[in-house]
Amino acid sequence: MKIEKIIKLKDGKYKVIIDSEEIIMYEEVILENKLLYKKYIDQHIYNNIIEQTKYYMFYNKALKYCLKKRRSENQTKQYLIKLDLNTKDIEKIIDKLKLTNILNDREYCRAYINDKIYLSKNGINKIRIDLLNEGILPQLIEQELNNIDFSLLNNKLERLIKKKIKLNTKYSNYVLKSKILIEMLNLGYYKEEIVKLIDDNLEENNNILEKEFNKIYNNLSKKYSGDETFEKLKQKLLYKGFKISDINDLIQKKQK
Repeated sequence: MKIEKIIKLKDGKYKVIIDSEEIIMYEEVILENKLLYKKYIDQHIYNNIIEQTKYYMFYNKALKYCLKKRRSENQTKQYLIKLDLNTKDIEKIIDKLKLTNILNDREYCRAYINDKIYLSKNGINKIRIDLLNEGILPQLIEQELNNIDFSLLNNKLERLIKKKIKLNTKYSNYVLKSKILIEMLNLGYYKEEIVKLIDDNLEENNNILEKEFNKIYNNLSKKYSGDETFEKLKQKLLYKGFKISDINDLIQKKQK
């Protein structure tokens, strides 16, 4: 089989014409098979060239995938599986990317943790679960989590809680505390830290009680009268989580 022409293209590719057949191959294939110094090749070399070209096509796709943004080993493996590449070549590509440090799960883990601490609302449990789902080894995750400054997470949690309290315009402290606790747990923070920070920052807000009282009273007074109105009102406010003592004090105040 005659090599008629080798034409250099961009991006490390070459157009090789063998017996009038054009084959786009990569520089690595040219060098590994010493095609620049050959005029003729046999069927065995030709088959090898085709296989290597296919391999380097997938390798370069994986390389671009990893260079576009930082990837984990598992992410890259799943990407290659979707390309219907055989297991042997997948492992070969993964090993080559690891050898050149393009794939490094420790660095990926460290960068992921830092991004989530500074650029997201996530707490440590959410970060841990997400990394496990990415296929990062548990011991590696714990090693990197142990290196973080936990005061940063604590400060972030406190800011989130203060914001939720400040934006509250209709919930009793009991209901608000429950809502904040559930939300912060879902974000991956520890229950003990959440409860402590809520208790440290949450104050009684009778303005909200009075606002809800007036709104509900105005609606109920159109349907009921006298004690029945206040009894229905009390039930609704209790359901919203307000204290019975605060409700009774306000009812007495309004009845005067």
